[in-house]
Amino acid sequence: MRRKTSITLLSVGHACVDVYQGAVASLIPFLVAERSYGYAAAAGVVLAASLLSSVAQPLFGALTDRRPVPWLLPASTLLAGLGIALSGTSGSYALTLVCVAVSGAGVAAYHPESARVARLAGGGGHSAMGWFSLGGNAGFALAPLLVTAVVGTGGLARTPLLALPALVGAALNLTALRAPEQRRHLTRATPAYGTDDRASFLRLSLAVVCRSVVFTGLSSFLSLYAAQRTGGGATAGTAALFVLYLGGAVGSVLGGRLAGRWDRVTVCRWSYLLSVAAVAGVVLVPGPALYLCVALTSAGLYVPFSLQVTLGQDYLPSRVGTAGGVTLGLTVSVGGLASPLIGRVADATSLRTALAPLVLMPALSWLLLRALPEPAGPGGRDDTPAAGAQRAVPKSWVQ
Repeated sequence: MRRKTSITLLSVGHACVDVYQGAVASLIPFLVAERSYGYAAAAGVVLAASLLSSVAQPLFGALTDRRPVPWLLPASTLLAGLGIALSGTSGSYALTLVCVAVSGAGVAAYHPESARVARLAGGGGHSAMGWFSLGGNAGFALAPLLVTAVVGTGGLARTPLLALPALVGAALNLTALRAPEQRRHLTRATPAYGTDDRASFLRLSLAVVCRSVVFTGLSSFLSLYAAQRTGGGATAGTAALFVLYLGGAVGSVLGGRLAGRWDRVTVCRWSYLLSVAAVAGVVLVPGPALYLCVALTSAGLYVPFSLQVTLGQDYLPSRVGTAGGVTLGLTVSVGGLASPLIGRVADATSLRTALAPLVLMPALSWLLLRALPEPAGPGGRDDTPAAGAQRAVPKSWVQ
């Protein structure tokens, strides 16, 4: 199996997992409509999915640094699907929280090891990681459509049908891992190729946390907010969430191309500046123009997405599993911890007032990245196409 085929399988498998991250926010309007949840109660569902994931993700990252655990890819995919599949089968709020927490644990187990495997399968460069991230973002984008098609036509009792992507994803991951040409290097530990820069990694992680807060906050309430601002009802809300997630697929590919011309830190900084204006537009602009602001927000938040994963691995080369778990998983899920606060403010005031502080988050990301150095390593500036240089990949990474 050629390297591109392996990355393709892993990317589609990634999409099948991240469907379940997007599904949590996509279920919120149906939970509000069918069970009469308030904003705070709805945000509690997002919190349940994020909380266990946030705690477990570093543990799985440390595990993958100690030894390869590629079997986690299919197993965690099935666990993520199981939680969402069961989330609508009971009217109990507590059981719903448990189910989405189980799904969050599956997502937590998947990302550190999948980031390690994808980096190895791609030969160490950030272009392959961009395609791998594209798969996850495509899964996010499909989640609102999938949930609406299943739950919107038959209610929450139909959530068991949402287990189908997990079955497909598990099969694809198994196929990628069991190919004889790939098994040799995908199942061994990732070699270190430099010294750790923990201070830069910490600043990068804080920047991604800020990104996570604004993205998760919008994901949790955008469907409800768009329905209010456009007067288009549930359809308008689903469309807005689809635009937010679809822009991530475009942003991931664009980020890899831009990083071929400029260094990754510069691309991330400019993207967050764009996001400041775009998020302000989402909060303030009424009517159909809201969708343009959502699209710009999505691009601004997703262009840095895969670049931050390889930056984290290059800042922390001796612990790429931990780095991947933090930049690809933990700092994404930790944004869900802020959702209950947004929900409480919305219950007390209005949803628009509650979303307004999110404008500050990408500005903080820009400040944190402002003096961040571009690291040397497999994903560093020297391996960009514009430099015309040979990729600096350790020989042990190449078949």
